[in-house]
Amino acid sequence: MKVALLLVTIAAPYSVSEAAAQCNISDAKLEEAILVKPELRDRDNRQIVSDLRTLRDAALILWSYDRQDDCNRILANIRELLASPSIGELGNNDEDEADQQLAAGEPALHSGGRAIGNRHKAGASPLIDIDELGPGLRVDEILGAEVRSSDDKIIGEVRNVVIGTRDRQDYVIVASGGFFIPGKESIVVPLRFLQINQERESFFLRVSEVEMRKVPLMPDQDYEWLADQAWRIRNDAIFESMMPTPDRFGRQ
Repeated sequence: MKVALLLVTIAAPYSVSEAAAQCNISDAKLEEAILVKPELRDRDNRQIVSDLRTLRDAALILWSYDRQDDCNRILANIRELLASPSIGELGNNDEDEADQQLAAGEPALHSGGRAIGNRHKAGASPLIDIDELGPGLRVDEILGAEVRSSDDKIIGEVRNVVIGTRDRQDYVIVASGGFFIPGKESIVVPLRFLQINQERESFFLRVSEVEMRKVPLMPDQDYEWLADQAWRIRNDAIFESMMPTPDRFGRQ
């Protein structure tokens, strides 16, 4: 599957006018274009659609801060991209370079296994098992959440969720590399093995940061491992073997 990364530079010169034209997000007509433009309906170009929607969200944020000129500049970029004969051929698709760019924008604190949390403090609320959580979690509460070990060290960050496999095993994809970059250093964590804190801001595994080194990396970035049941069984068994109460978390 082609991985498309839109690197959009807003190069228009910045100027502040006394009466900036009101930015109207709907003027970009992004959703209308997604419905009718064949390239944007292509499964291989879903990342492009996501990137365009992210740009639209950025325009909305600028609008909310009354940065009308900047908002309009982003809308102009969206319209220009939509008008391109082939959006997929724009930008830079070099994954290694993309990793470097992402790493440059991540906080240095996210170095994996170093930052200690607050579980050691007196009066810390007990963690909640995922299967005992109520009400349930929304996807936007899961994506981007940090994942910590049983010794309260950062393991990584949730970058994707996989649900609805035939054997009813759901997963979170945890970017565990030096800067939580998704893909090359991600691990596949069975959702049922996670706990969450009372504030719903951090997930926890019941294994230490040292034990996490036994977990294999996600074998491919195209999710072909989903069809490899033997690999998933081996991966899940590693987590199960490290659980303090394996019977409770075993396969049904």
